[in-house]
Amino acid sequence: MKSFLSRFSMIFAVTLLTVVTVSQGALASSFEPDYGTENNIATGDDGMVVSAHPLASEVGLDILNSGGNAVDAAIAMQYALTVTEPMMSGIGGGGFMMVYDAATGETKIINSRERAPAGADPEMFLDDDGEPMEFQDRVIHGNSVGVPGTAKGLETSHEMWGTMAMHDLIAPAVALAEEGFPIDDFLERQIEEHAEKLERSAAGEVFFSDGNPLAEGDMLVQGDLANTLRMISEQGTDVLYHGEIAAAVADTVQEFEGSLAVADMQNYDVTIDEPVWGQYKDYDIATMPPPSSGGIFLLQMLGILDGFDLGQYDIKSVEKYHLLAETMHLAYADRAEYAGDPEFVDVPVEGLLHPDYIAERRNLISLDSVIEEPEAGDVMPYQQDFERQGAVEQPDDKVDGQTTHYSVIDSHGNVVSYTTTIEQVFGSGIMVPGYGFLLNNELTDFDAEPGGANEVQPNKRPLSSMTPTIVFNDGHPVLTVGSPGGQTIITSVLQTILNTYEYGLPLEEALNEPRIFTNNPDNYSHEEGIPEEVIQQLNDMGHGFTEEPSPIGNVNSIMFNPEDGTYTGATDENRNGAAFGFELEAVQ
Repeated sequence: MKSFLSRFSMIFAVTLLTVVTVSQGALASSFEPDYGTENNIATGDDGMVVSAHPLASEVGLDILNSGGNAVDAAIAMQYALTVTEPMMSGIGGGGFMMVYDAATGETKIINSRERAPAGADPEMFLDDDGEPMEFQDRVIHGNSVGVPGTAKGLETSHEMWGTMAMHDLIAPAVALAEEGFPIDDFLERQIEEHAEKLERSAAGEVFFSDGNPLAEGDMLVQGDLANTLRMISEQGTDVLYHGEIAAAVADTVQEFEGSLAVADMQNYDVTIDEPVWGQYKDYDIATMPPPSSGGIFLLQMLGILDGFDLGQYDIKSVEKYHLLAETMHLAYADRAEYAGDPEFVDVPVEGLLHPDYIAERRNLISLDSVIEEPEAGDVMPYQQDFERQGAVEQPDDKVDGQTTHYSVIDSHGNVVSYTTTIEQVFGSGIMVPGYGFLLNNELTDFDAEPGGANEVQPNKRPLSSMTPTIVFNDGHPVLTVGSPGGQTIITSVLQTILNTYEYGLPLEEALNEPRIFTNNPDNYSHEEGIPEEVIQQLNDMGHGFTEEPSPIGNVNSIMFNPEDGTYTGATDENRNGAAFGFELEAVQ
């Protein structure tokens, strides 16, 4: 196989000769990505790739140009993101890959969520006094590390749908790690803000030079990671789950006082899940089932809001934001009560999405007042054979994690919507020495206080908010959407769908319309662009929006345009992502 760099140059020479526009911006043909906003939006006749990093998007487009399908491209993009977005996802984490198979018309999910090791304990995040440890102390402790699933998930997806050799799909990531790439302003900021966490492990040797954090424009070279990825490409994931890397992972976690052992790595496997389905207006929505809370509560919120005819209110009106906030409060109250890993707890999906239950929740909302103490509803009348467990109050010091989302559509109509993570920025901060990849802190997604549906248990998967979603019309996929951002993921996806189908915004505007988030009356945030007087009126009603706006999530999306049969891809402006359209004419 030719080097990633030479293949790239060849493909884009062909592209230029055939006068095919692959994006609205200039596409880089080397390891010097264009981090400008001109790549945030693109169109294509035959497919689309969208991700939060231009080099990963280039890799995906390269795979499509080489004859690969959407799953091939998604695999290559995840390995590339392990290199280019090491603070957000990687082989030390997990995720949910939703795949629409155009040949069968089926939608499946490769669930590679991390699991707690056999030595995990419901009280492992309590201190000697029986009180929850401070959240940031939980993050950097070895007990935060779940058994990683990403590599196993990618291998499983390849077995089910892949058409290119895995070696060829990993090769671009190996080249990126070995030859390096220039750091952008976003990665620079993350390294600087999390320097203390990184310096605790081998990560300090990777992200620092002469004792200083790497800065924008510096080349990030990751030789150990390149060797690890090369081993996986040559030996498969056995080297990670059964070989020398498994032993290194276990030793590293135990050095940080965690219990993860080689046997936990050996026993890990993914699951193949069915989406949870719902409707909004004339559209069918396939989204994530438990152990993600994303799909259930996305659909619940859409159901509540559909009864208000939200579009009658201006998109930046007090009424719109008030209804959104009240709906979020009710949904997140239910989330805290009922959501968990369905292998361990009974999650009342049917009851939570029952039309009568949704109407009951909707009737609690008034346009004139705020629900001061939102509580979970009673789903028992709407769900047979369900026993309510009850929620346990948790400390309020948790910081929402980050992650990454990307989407691919190929010329056959296959679709991938994939959210993948190591949880907090740079995960636990623990890098496996000699192997160059960071380990997740996914187990901090469990409740710190035991007793609820989401308490820690051995082999259990922590509750997630990741919400990879595909929207269908008449059986055909018309929109992919997903986002990072911890609990804000669900509401970022929600507002993107509302902006698109309730307010009729073009895709780029739908992604960049300012969002809000609130999961309880004590926690509010909003993005820049909402009028100050609207925020003030909301707060006068009893809401508690902060004075200073801040970014929420990083949505990316692909839309099918039925009028001309083209695709539009877009990323929002919170990161330096890129969308590139695919044209069959570029393939020679």
